[in-house]
Amino acid sequence: MPEKIVRVALAGNPNSGKTTLFNAITGAHHKVGNYPGVTVEKREGSRFRGGREYRFIDLPGIYSLTAYSIDEVVARDFILDEKPGVIVDVLDSTNLERNLFLCLQFQELGIPVIGALNMSDEAEARGFRIDHGNLSRTLGVPLVKTVGPKGTGVDELLDAIDTAAAESPGSVSGHLIRYGDEIETRLEPLEKLIVSDRSFGEKYPARWLAVKLLEKDGNAYRRLCGHSDAAQIEASAREAVRWIDQHFGKDSEIIVAEQRYGYIRGAVQESVVIVKHPDFSLTETVDRVIMNRFLALPVFMFVLWAVFQLTFFLGEYPMEWLERFFDLLSGVLRSIIPEGLIRSLIVDGIIGGVGGVLSFVPLIVILFFFLSILEDVGYMSRAAFATDKLLHSFGLHGQSIFPMMLGFGCSVPAILASRTLKSPRDRIITVLITPLMSCGAKLPVHVLLAAAFFPEHAGSMVILIYAIGAGLSLLCALLFKATVLSGDPTPFVMELPPYRAPTLRGVFWHVWEKTWMYAKKAGTVILASSILIWAITSFPSYTPKEGENGTETAQNALEHSAAGRIGHVIEPVFRPLGFDWKIAVASVTGFAAKEVIVSTFGILYHVGTEETEESEGLRDAIRRDDRMRPLVAFVFMLFTLIIPPCFAALATMKAEIGGKWVAFEIGFLFVLGWLLCFLVFQTGRLAGF
Repeated sequence: MPEKIVRVALAGNPNSGKTTLFNAITGAHHKVGNYPGVTVEKREGSRFRGGREYRFIDLPGIYSLTAYSIDEVVARDFILDEKPGVIVDVLDSTNLERNLFLCLQFQELGIPVIGALNMSDEAEARGFRIDHGNLSRTLGVPLVKTVGPKGTGVDELLDAIDTAAAESPGSVSGHLIRYGDEIETRLEPLEKLIVSDRSFGEKYPARWLAVKLLEKDGNAYRRLCGHSDAAQIEASAREAVRWIDQHFGKDSEIIVAEQRYGYIRGAVQESVVIVKHPDFSLTETVDRVIMNRFLALPVFMFVLWAVFQLTFFLGEYPMEWLERFFDLLSGVLRSIIPEGLIRSLIVDGIIGGVGGVLSFVPLIVILFFFLSILEDVGYMSRAAFATDKLLHSFGLHGQSIFPMMLGFGCSVPAILASRTLKSPRDRIITVLITPLMSCGAKLPVHVLLAAAFFPEHAGSMVILIYAIGAGLSLLCALLFKATVLSGDPTPFVMELPPYRAPTLRGVFWHVWEKTWMYAKKAGTVILASSILIWAITSFPSYTPKEGENGTETAQNALEHSAAGRIGHVIEPVFRPLGFDWKIAVASVTGFAAKEVIVSTFGILYHVGTEETEESEGLRDAIRRDDRMRPLVAFVFMLFTLIIPPCFAALATMKAEIGGKWVAFEIGFLFVLGWLLCFLVFQTGRLAGF
């Protein structure tokens, strides 16, 4: 058992390689959860050394402790309120001046800080020679060169953490930046007032809080509420701010930032030498093409088209193999297990339901593989820039493309990704339209019906559904902008990271986590749903009538069951869309999780299959249904695309934007789905399709 548990916060600017370094340190020993009270994803991993257990917390990217977006607020609040034992500031070695701005703020917190000079190999390739020993002495912060993807420097970083963890509380001094005599004479009275309340002074570092008050940080002023002299401190801070503004002729926040950057610039000039100026930059060369004002959007559309075409092309054969495996397994179990409820439960309920969903795992793996490569290589940021002008015309922020792209995988992380948006209005609109992006859970439904009724153009039909979802999301954003969420989108400012070769380990972890989530859902929610659907399709039992053949008995038993009775009750609502009672039942079950629609079809279309009949795949079984024609299949694909997302996504949405907006979303999407599908079906029927 370890003698002591030390929490280590892994912090840093976005795109500094923080998560890659986290994976290199913790290996497979990490878990994913949420921060207390919020739904931002939290990665936490452990490492044991020298009788201690180090728990590493991978914080969201942050530029400053003056936070604006919600993920930045989460990182700041974790450091201030949870008070980790050590902070590892992951620095992009290719852009030290900007990254060290945050490091200086960490120093003022009185918590041991270690700087990980990450991407040091890229810095050297660009001609930067960093004397990390001299820079460390200048700043008073231990610095270690690291290369996250290769695991270089991890042992040295852990040694530095060992040393920092062994320091006694209060022994952290460092070389705190001095902001100049004019500002220091205003800081000192504030510090003395803050430390006058000893209990409050133990809660927040006096110097850090005093600096933040001069920076007009609203959160810092709110944190004064617990101080006995809060009113006096606030009045003194506002007077100091007025003096600085008048003395320098600039905003005090700008003056403090300039002092930090001036200190950083001097330290970097003393410790970094540029030994050569690279004549060739791969990033700049590639960006001249794919970020061209005329080519950027077409390139983005082509990339998406290529990803989905490759997904369906590469996934077709393994998907067929899994279908045949489950068909074979069903046949074997039918021959082994005696006829009765147990066999029906296992074969029709579990294998028919869960097996149908698991057959689509290859598609999920391939899709997440390509999306992970796009993210790791650095293209996702460029996608935001490429679509910014288009999104602005629909009232969206350029950064909304991140949640929308993630929506192709899963709505839950896509909704969480909206936290990077600083404007509440932009964030709410993005959350509301994200479920219209066809997620991985909807993909099996689309592929099943496209392969069954449009075998010659299955891939194109699925891409069409994805395109319709993206188009609807933009039109809905325009509608929300003009009605319930009027206003102008905020300006879009974002850095473009250099292109980097994705690592096999990084891509593997991304794919594994998302695929495991899908498979886990198949073993829990979908398994339970499949058993429930089997039960309502099997009970109450039906007594065959004289003269019925096996097919008639199966059909009558299904209509006699609870599922059949429920389906006939709700059928009038869905009949104008071309849906019979079976499709109506599948539609309703899809509200729990979209994958359940496939398991529902698997049970509904295989219940009562005669033992003498040759085993057939689910696609063949659905194709044989006279009521399920190509037009109806297409309309059902549209309906599945539009109806409210799964319970997990709705719960996440509630935590992000509140229950009022969730109720609005459910009503809006159901009405939109019904009206659009009604229009498409009736138009198609009149046109003779």
